[in-house]
Amino acid sequence: MKMQWSLFLIILMGQCSSSTCQPHVYHFIKEAKTWDEAQSYCRETYTDLATIDNMEDMKRLIDSAGGGNSDAAWIGLKKTGDREWHWSLPGTEYNKNETRWASDEPNGGIGRPTENCVWMKTDGKWFDISCDEKTWFICYDDKVILIREEKTWDEALDYCREKHDDLVSIHDPDIQDLVQERAKTADTPYVWLGMRYTSTLDFWFWVSDGAGCYENWAPGNGTGECGTAAAMEKGGGQWVSLPDDKKYNFICTK
Repeated sequence: MKMQWSLFLIILMGQCSSSTCQPHVYHFIKEAKTWDEAQSYCRETYTDLATIDNMEDMKRLIDSAGGGNSDAAWIGLKKTGDREWHWSLPGTEYNKNETRWASDEPNGGIGRPTENCVWMKTDGKWFDISCDEKTWFICYDDKVILIREEKTWDEALDYCREKHDDLVSIHDPDIQDLVQERAKTADTPYVWLGMRYTSTLDFWFWVSDGAGCYENWAPGNGTGECGTAAAMEKGGGQWVSLPDDKKYNFICTK
């Protein structure tokens, strides 16, 4: 396949509404791989194959590719056996109302090999293609990572600061939604957040940026006492105050 995209690496900022927002990033990889090979590469190097979870993401991807030619790149959409179309990134819902299938697509490989993977051409249209085809691809790195290790709050803080950036801070609904999606795949009922209570000053503070206005406390939580820190419920996404010596998964920023 002749490729015409000229960029080796494309970095695109995600939606951010505050200076503390950790954006997500897209990386365009100029290496020809099968869908499975591309998925492995993205998971080893970044987060996963590109997940297009809203039309703003779609527009950024189209703009980044330059448009106007017939080349294509893998995105993280696949159909496996009896399972319908789903995104490679765990916990990400496939929204049928936000798709960009080309006319008569997906056609399932009528008269051709089974087509269970998706590439996107630079006009933004999606095509179902055999997963064994080799093409360039787009990786996704959301800068918020779930760590499936069980640690106390202090241990989680040290881990994030040593290996990544910090325990995650949540200052607006966009970051709340992103962290909530990651928490759904945790191995523990709660995940630690980067917020702690100080009994000396009698308030909650984010370790990376002090106090914040946005809150999502579960009923009966958020009052605080000595030795408590904030965690997010795995299922509901609300915040709870828990003893900081409990051991849970946690979420770092990268």
